[in-house]
Amino acid sequence: MQPRLPVYFISHGGGPWSFMDEASRAPYAKLSAELADMPRQVGVRPAAVLMVSAHWDERAFTLTSHPAPPMIYDYGGFPDYTYRIRYDAPGHPLLAARAQTLIEAAGLPAALDSERGFDHGLFTPMKVIYPLADIPVVQLSLLRGLDAESHLALGRAIAPLRDEGVLIIGSGLSYHNLREFFSPRGWGPSREFDAWLNGALLGGSAEERAKLLIRWESAPAARAAHPREEHLLPLMVAVGAAGDDPAERSYRETDFLGGLTVSNFRFASGVRPHFPANGV
Repeated sequence: MQPRLPVYFISHGGGPWSFMDEASRAPYAKLSAELADMPRQVGVRPAAVLMVSAHWDERAFTLTSHPAPPMIYDYGGFPDYTYRIRYDAPGHPLLAARAQTLIEAAGLPAALDSERGFDHGLFTPMKVIYPLADIPVVQLSLLRGLDAESHLALGRAIAPLRDEGVLIIGSGLSYHNLREFFSPRGWGPSREFDAWLNGALLGGSAEERAKLLIRWESAPAARAAHPREEHLLPLMVAVGAAGDDPAERSYRETDFLGGLTVSNFRFASGVRPHFPANGV
């Protein structure tokens, strides 16, 4: 019997860091170690990965259906060689079509894109998670309008794929305010929002955490942490796909890029529920 795979929300870092030289990768050492450990945590080789990237939104939830997806270098100011890097994992058109069917059956808009490739929200972390690029990957877009409830519903719609050997990963960042990314002004808001996020995900039932996430804008430092919510919404998809499975914080760093607080979360039936007394 195929084991039910966990669901992840990961902070993917900036640009093509995982393809760069050792000095450029050094600030990502802790994040890299967590991403590299994910295959061990999953415990089996997935049939495929379905990744929701913060760097793609469409009028319908759209899936890559190219059998050999090209690269999209959606960043600027990096060395010339980073515009020639490759992550040549195969696509999976059958999985894309299966996911489209599930999404539409839930009453949500869905589409396939036979031309689009992988953006850096996918290939940067996947270079660390599955460096051989030998597992098929489908990328899934966000929905324009960026409302939390629709993305929670998307996660619920695609949850059956977990029982079909598909590893679902939401790729974003738990803090994403580029204006303050390298400034001490970002440290406090990232810490405040991370504490709220940890309490929301680990401190109650699946129903309670969904209600909190729908109202995420009322959280401490919410808009200071996410002026635009595209990097948070992959978490909503992960939470929806998790169903009743409890969460654990699989990675936390309080000095990310100098002083930011960022986290990753894993949702799995074997995770022991955690109810923090102080909400952090």
